Amino acid sequence: MVVTGRFALLATVAAAVVMFVVPTWVGVLGACAVLVALLLTDFALTARVDSLSLTRDPLTVVRLGRGTEVELAVTNTGTATVRGLLWDAWPDSARADIREHRLELAPNTRIRLRTSLTPTYRGDRVAGPVTVRLLGPLGLAGRQSRIDVPARVRALPAFRSERLLRSKVKRLHHLEGRNVADTRGQGTEFDSFREYVAGDDVRSIDWRATARANDVLVRTWRPERNRHMLMVLDTGRAGAGRVGEGTRLDSAIEAALLLGGLAAAAGDTVDLLAYDRRVRAEVSGVGGNQLPSKLLHTLAGVTPQLVDTDTDGLVRTVLSRVRRRALIVWFTSLDGPTVTENLLPALPTLTRRHRVLIVSVTDPDIAAAAADRSRVYTAAAAETVLAERVLVRESLRRRGVAVVAAAPDRLPEALADEYLELKQSGSL
Repeated sequence: MVVTGRFALLATVAAAVVMFVVPTWVGVLGACAVLVALLLTDFALTARVDSLSLTRDPLTVVRLGRGTEVELAVTNTGTATVRGLLWDAWPDSARADIREHRLELAPNTRIRLRTSLTPTYRGDRVAGPVTVRLLGPLGLAGRQSRIDVPARVRALPAFRSERLLRSKVKRLHHLEGRNVADTRGQGTEFDSFREYVAGDDVRSIDWRATARANDVLVRTWRPERNRHMLMVLDTGRAGAGRVGEGTRLDSAIEAALLLGGLAAAAGDTVDLLAYDRRVRAEVSGVGGNQLPSKLLHTLAGVTPQLVDTDTDGLVRTVLSRVRRRALIVWFTSLDGPTVTENLLPALPTLTRRHRVLIVSVTDPDIAAAAADRSRVYTAAAAETVLAERVLVRESLRRRGVAVVAAAPDRLPEALADEYLELKQSGSL
């Protein structure tokens, strides 16, 4: 049983009456008897909590930075009118706007209560128990209970670079000869013959076909389809560093989503692995139109772990999952000590069997500090960092490892362009 503020107010009024009108034990006992009678009567007339049926969708999906509404359906299956309050509990990070709702339901009626949520970071938010307080017709007393109504809100990555996907796919189709013309002398998969024109590579001339025709014929090529690509996200300590408005891992996820959508449109097989000291998330065996959605849901709950990444374990895991030659896109940090101590010793094992592309996000604040000559020491330190990164990239390129490094807002497009260049040159 719960009592309300109305009962407390009534008890205060009764005490004042007894004090000034009937200041005797008889008055006290009489006032108490009246209050108890009203309280018990109101409690007896209160609807039971088990007469309510609460349901809602178990999973609601929203992009990070956007709002969504969660509906809670409340049905009165009893024979008495239900009056009271309902509290819908959500974690603070879900940013629920209205958690308290007033109930007044006639028998065999249903209402839908809506709560607006705007999650502040990626991942799942699990709803807490729904607290229901039912009151009697006098509003003096009632019943309160907690009811578990399982529900989650999943905040997917924002994927702001999705606006670039259509233009990149259009360029990809042009490279594959679907729009205007076939690429000349590029790629590894034979497409067709055409007449020789000035400027063509003479090595593309097919002499046997020329002998059977009246003109000189050249072979046209197109990039191979159905290639295999594995995206590896380093979820270790380095991914927790703040760059721009988010972490390094957030920028890597944004770029991985655009690359995954583009590779799926190209007909490539795309897998994903998130790793630090163990596998945090994995996508495999999904392709076509289902891949972007699968990547979004899988990466929604991936967060950086405050541990140093086991690079050797990561390489062993990659080799165990990728048997045939593939493109390994490795999202990691290019800080000097990390590369020298961990990355460079592990790369030869990968490059012997696969083509490796290292992707790293750069901090625009460092470039801005290097350009600010009013703060000499800060600019000198920033210049040192930039020079160190140039040496690291050059060292990786000499080992046959391609590198894409860009600021957070430029990284997805730069990676997509690098992938298209690899497609155009037939390097995949």
